[in-house]
Amino acid sequence: EVQLQASGGGLVQAGGSLRLSCEVTGFTFDDYAIGWFRQAPGKEREGVSCISSKSGGIAYYPDSVKGRFTISSDNAKNTVYLQMNNLKPEDTANYYCAVADLYGRPDRGLFYYCSGYGPLQWGKGTQVTVSS
Repeated sequence: EVQLQASGGGLVQAGGSLRLSCEVTGFTFDDYAIGWFRQAPGKEREGVSCISSKSGGIAYYPDSVKGRFTISSDNAKNTVYLQMNNLKPEDTANYYCAVADLYGRPDRGLFYYCSGYGPLQWGKGTQVTVSS
């Protein structure tokens, strides 16, 4: 059974930084897509960063976080990170990660997975609150 647990959230002032971690168990980082998503009360879910084994090291970021957020992974630790810099009050949300096993599946591209499509398995989130 695949389980994902995000951690590292908290309260930070605008302009500050946080690094989120997502530990994935029951999953082999072989042929995969993984991403970070967020959802604030009353707003739609937004994919803020995605990478895959097929993307050649290229990550997807929406304009809302581009240049401020960076996704990385430590496959030996089955952990994915999200470094968030220059945080803004509008970044306040519950952040969670999701992973998809792409073995035997065609590559749909990072935007597809970061839009929440595909065989994604979802983890529990961690709250990020940015004060002004």
